[in-house]
Order: sequence, then C-alpha cells, then structure tokens
Amino acid sequence: MSDAPQGRRKKRHREPEPEADPEFQIAPMIDILLVLLVFFMSISSTEVLQANRDIRLPVAKDAKDAKENPGQIIVNLAVNPINNAVAISVNEREFASPGDLIPVLQTHIQRNPMVRVLIRADKEVRYAVMKSLLEAVGKAGIANVTFSVVDKEAQPAASS
Repeated sequence: MSDAPQGRRKKRHREPEPEADPEFQIAPMIDILLVLLVFFMSISSTEVLQANRDIRLPVAKDAKDAKENPGQIIVNLAVNPINNAVAISVNEREFASPGDLIPVLQTHIQRNPMVRVLIRADKEVRYAVMKSLLEAVGKAGIANVTFSVVDKEAQPAASS
C-alpha cells in the first residue's frame, strides 16, 4: 500500500493554452449603429414635422430660450394671406376652431399633468383668435403656456 491517504491523488498541473488575439467583431457594431441611426432619424423627423415654415413668428428681443419639456403640445396658428383665415393645427391635425382643441388638450393633461402648450402663432394672427385659443387652453385645465418667437426679423433670401 502507498503512504498517500486514500481519496487524495496528485493534481495534474495543466499548462494554460496560449491566448489568441481577440478579433474585432464588426456585425454587432453595425447592428448598434443602425439602431442608433433609426432612433435619431425618427426623433428628428417628428421635430421637423411639427415646425410649420408658413408661420412668420413675431419678434421679441428679450426672449428667453425655452427649456425642453417632453409633455409639450405644439399649437400652430397660420394665416392664409388670401382670405385672412386662421388655420389651427396640432400634431398635423387641423381644427376648425379653438374650442375643438379642448378634448385633445384634456387627453394630453390626463397622460401628463405637467403638460405645456407651445403656441406658434403667425404675427398676423388677430387678437380675437389668440384670445379664444387661450380660453380653450384654460378650459382644458392647462396653465403652462409658452409663445414661440424669434429674436430678430428673418432676412429675405437674395435672388440671383
């Protein structure tokens, strides 16, 4: 019999295998970049769609930059120069009168009590239309209202 106790055997010492150089995996990198590209394209396209280029904003020299608000509702008021009719739109949806906005605004306030209304009104919009819009916003229960303005008059493009 051997002198070593039973159950104990000599452990074999293994030599570690030589490490191979890590390979750069391009496929996961492309997947991540494509996901980020789609994300940023979708975010930027929704912001671009909400801006209406037909609206000439009023000038306010002492205007402050607005803070980001994820619960913001953008209300566009554009004036048709032919008949001076005011077109009211929210999220690319047209409304006949400011009173028609009340149910839409109430659904937004139920989802987010901190909702803010950003009014982008053309500088030719009459006071009566603006007053009825503000009354509709108040009836919907929204107290946070911001007006979009520019800090200087846009220069007309030079024709060549």
